[in-house]
Amino acid sequence: MKSFANSNSIDELRVIARRKLPRAVFDFVDGAAEAEVTLASNRSDLAAMRFVPRYPVDVGERNLATRLFDRDVALPLFIAPTGLAALVWPKADIELARAAGAFGIPFTISMSSSVRLEDIAAAATATQLWFQMYLYRDQKIVRSVLDRCKAAGIATLVVTVDVPVLGNRRRDHTNRFSVPLRPTLRMAFDAVRCLPWSLGMIGQGVPRMQNLVDYGSGKDLASLQDLTNRIMDASVTWEGLGWLRDNWQGKLIIKGILAAEDAIEAQRRGFDAVIVSNHGGRQLDGAVSSIAALQEIRTALGGKFPLLMDGGIRSGADLAKTVAAGAVAAGVGRATLFGAAAAGEAGVRHALTLLRQEFDRALALLGCRATAELDSRFLAPAAAASIARHRRPAPSYRDAARDPATSGA
Repeated sequence: MKSFANSNSIDELRVIARRKLPRAVFDFVDGAAEAEVTLASNRSDLAAMRFVPRYPVDVGERNLATRLFDRDVALPLFIAPTGLAALVWPKADIELARAAGAFGIPFTISMSSSVRLEDIAAAATATQLWFQMYLYRDQKIVRSVLDRCKAAGIATLVVTVDVPVLGNRRRDHTNRFSVPLRPTLRMAFDAVRCLPWSLGMIGQGVPRMQNLVDYGSGKDLASLQDLTNRIMDASVTWEGLGWLRDNWQGKLIIKGILAAEDAIEAQRRGFDAVIVSNHGGRQLDGAVSSIAALQEIRTALGGKFPLLMDGGIRSGADLAKTVAAGAVAAGVGRATLFGAAAAGEAGVRHALTLLRQEFDRALALLGCRATAELDSRFLAPAAAASIARHRRPAPSYRDAARDPATSGA
């Protein structure tokens, strides 16, 4: 068996994570909605894009840094919010935050984190610490969380708007996934098979949505879908988001935008950036891939407004394509969770090392001296058409579980 330290790609880390985790936990991380068509297209659309390298260029020294919110970031990468991360490794949220800090990239605390935001903030050394906010029916929760973020020194809020209700995640239904985990015969078998994981869970206690426990949510024995649908506000409009803009003095990013018109509206209403995202394919199956939406939105907005993207990033080449297509930075979620599942913070650092090395190599081979110089000149002009031509039929969600190439976000 290959150890995490000898793995040469994020896909190999995924294989290790699958071996180490119970099926229900791995599928929760790896899976997506319905037939997982969007999950697959996030990957296949990136794969269909073609580079146009420029030679000869002196690339003896390369600058990987980018500028984000008037601050230097060591790499055009951020760790996206991933809920219930402690299911893959004890207190994984803290391990992820520390690794991000070591690499000089932003880390996004999930509203559904398994560690309280205050504890993550206290342990983090991230260059920029962000917090993901959902809008709940009870506005007292939202106000309280805003106050807690301010007190913890968090300056950037990421409001996620693509979860009015939870997507239909078939793998979770098949596995009877719940929060906290519900005992089943399969889970009992996996608890023995994955003994190190089981011992880790015993040591940390049952993972829960700790940021919601104080408000009477996040501790129920319920399906994730039932819990989300019970507390989420499905009636939020631009006017409701305006309230958030008025009550948050720091940077405000909107996440979950796929339409150019919505990105234009976000800019008009004072948001500081947009994360182009389909939630890793975990919400509306059949939604456009993140990379295809990014290209349309960048064309509509022009070059100045900050766009970020998540969905499908599995390599430094994927990162280079995303930046060339118009993103200031790209988010990873599953990639770093696979690293955490493999070896905690050391595994996350290994995942980030792979992405950094691959991105640096891609710049050199493109004839590009710096992230700041990476733009659409390095992509084939027919990149968008190429996506449509090369898209392969999406596999079923059971096929996707077996094939690393289809695992997207």
